Amino acid sequence: MAPEGKSFEPAPADEEGAIDRFAGFTMALAKRDYEAAYAMLRLSFQASNPRLEWEMNLRKRTQLWADGTLRILRLTWYADPAGQPPGLYAAFDFRGDRKDGTMDCGYVVVHRSAPVAAFTVVRVDTSEVPPDLIEDGVPKADVLHQLPCYLGKGIATAF
Repeated sequence: MAPEGKSFEPAPADEEGAIDRFAGFTMALAKRDYEAAYAMLRLSFQASNPRLEWEMNLRKRTQLWADGTLRILRLTWYADPAGQPPGLYAAFDFRGDRKDGTMDCGYVVVHRSAPVAAFTVVRVDTSEVPPDLIEDGVPKADVLHQLPCYLGKGIATAF
């Protein structure tokens, strides 16, 4: 998506950079390498989420990011969205299925401020779905409204 009057199509380098950042971030979290994951956050995200507090919140949710296979459900691009710092944004809505029947569901938004800059993580939201709320591999209808990956909350305008 691009501002009105402009067109946008991501280049292969855009896709590679965004996917590499998403993969690196989610792999660091799966390995519990919080230091590496935190270093991938945009500085303004870090400023509003002190490292120890951010890490403690992740450690409280031990099932998230662990022992799963992530699938990207949707990838949406934004070029210079209104109300956000200029640059290119990629929103990854994903689900992670685990062997125990539970799943993670969420989104990660990455941002690049200039063509030569690296992508940084600017927003993350993840929920765990226990097996009793899943039917035939899909969350039950009454919980779908709570899950960021199925509603495309990662592609909302407020990063």
